[in-house]
Amino acid sequence: MYQKILVALENGEADKRLLPHISALAKQVGAELLLLHVADGFAARNFEQLKLAESDEIKADREYLEVTAAQLRTTGLAVSLLLAMGNPPNEIVRVAGESHCDLIALASHGHKLIGDLVYGSTIDKVRHNSAIPLLVVSAVGSATKAPFGG
Repeated sequence: MYQKILVALENGEADKRLLPHISALAKQVGAELLLLHVADGFAARNFEQLKLAESDEIKADREYLEVTAAQLRTTGLAVSLLLAMGNPPNEIVRVAGESHCDLIALASHGHKLIGDLVYGSTIDKVRHNSAIPLLVVSAVGSATKAPFGG
């Protein structure tokens, strides 16, 4: 059913809730994982236009993706990674389409109306701009399994 799953990571606590679900699903269906983090700070959003050097934040995000991918590979999963820069919802939709993903996995923070207005809702923007199915895992609460479904 699923051959390639885009996993939108934020380099934060929500990933600890998302990764066990996605790694278990990928193992069950034999899917490849594409780990994506979208750096969206000033340097990332203006990286190409201003020909900026990688910020410490961008370097830390790249290292996080590499470490996470390596850990998932030790469980037998096929994992690739991509660090994109810019607007997270736009980049998630773009990369999922260009990479021929058939599922997008994201973590939900459980914001209510005011929180969504203040922070925006990446999930809402992705679901309105992509025909690819979404798997949304609540980031509220603590991780109940080993970080990678072990």
